[in-house]
Amino acid sequence: MDPLWLLLLLPLAVASGWYAARREVSKLSKEAPFNLPSAYFKGLNFLLNEQPDKAIEVFIKVLEMDSETVEMHLTLGNLFRRRGELERAARIHQNIIARPNLSNSQRLQALFELAQDYFKAGLFDRAESLFLELADVPSHAEQALRYLSQLYEQEKEWANAISATQRLQSYSEKDISPIVAQYYCELADVSLEKRDYAKAREHIDRALEVDPKSTRATIQLGNLEFDLGEYARAIETWRKIEEQDPRYLGEVIDKVVIAYRRLNDDEGLWEFLSKALDDYGGPKLLKAQIEEIEHRKGRSEAVVFLTDWLRKHPSLHGLRSLVNLKESELNSSTSASDLEPLQALLVSLFDTDGLYRCRQCGFVGRSLHWQCPGCKGWYTQSPVSDEHSMRQIN
Repeated sequence: MDPLWLLLLLPLAVASGWYAARREVSKLSKEAPFNLPSAYFKGLNFLLNEQPDKAIEVFIKVLEMDSETVEMHLTLGNLFRRRGELERAARIHQNIIARPNLSNSQRLQALFELAQDYFKAGLFDRAESLFLELADVPSHAEQALRYLSQLYEQEKEWANAISATQRLQSYSEKDISPIVAQYYCELADVSLEKRDYAKAREHIDRALEVDPKSTRATIQLGNLEFDLGEYARAIETWRKIEEQDPRYLGEVIDKVVIAYRRLNDDEGLWEFLSKALDDYGGPKLLKAQIEEIEHRKGRSEAVVFLTDWLRKHPSLHGLRSLVNLKESELNSSTSASDLEPLQALLVSLFDTDGLYRCRQCGFVGRSLHWQCPGCKGWYTQSPVSDEHSMRQIN
């Protein structure tokens, strides 16, 4: 027999025998019905955390012995929810709430379990109503507010998410203001799509107020200035990314180039690109520098620069760019075809590498998501650098 079952059945057998004996005595003494110790059931829930099917069988049998055990019903409903049987879980928790003579703590716990049933079932209106009620109760406020934040995120109700998360901060030891800043950035995106620049600036300012290190808000503010034709202010804003998180400088480099050119500041652009590439590297900055060299001095000079760069900084992205440049230089179609297998190999390697990776769960994608699609973490994705990929392959 599984050792876990031995641990499970031993206390249950003892408790059942005790219950039977007490029941006989109660016929004579008219004492109140015996209730199994709630601590046992709570411990049982942890004990069978990985075996819900067996736990449910045991709980059903115990319920037949004492159907008035509230703790048992709560645990059973919890296990049904874990199994995905949300309708049965909700029915159990609703039955508990409907019972007379419930203690306040039991009622609150049943409400919290029912709210989780609704949340997992996607019944967000019902879940929200219960979580809002529980958010005003100190014993359940923190957990309820966490669920409300998740709920509002899924519903994209960013203003409500801000309110819930700001309330949650008073219960959390961790600084969660960066998440609040992300919510303001979401509101700013909505306003930018509508070209409501005044409202967008208001949301961006609030994001930077709660989190001065918000790279996303800085990118948005630069984009806003760019759209308004304020190119010098846009560049000045984007350069703050260097102090916040230079890994994201590549996300704005194309617009930086355009802004400098519209200002007719070629020397400023050259200085910016050269310094940024030397200080931070990255495939997008390298690409911009190569294109600028080709624009100024021609393709041959771009090849020379890139060849020298690759000697110092081996990179799949750089090698692929070099093959592209070399391929366009070849006059003979036969010679050009010789590069096709290498180009195909590089494309294959490039595609499997991805451009962005989540530091929290490892999710890899080709687009930047400020909230990871995998783990739902905020600001966990960052551009992938492959400067040492060639060494790893060799």
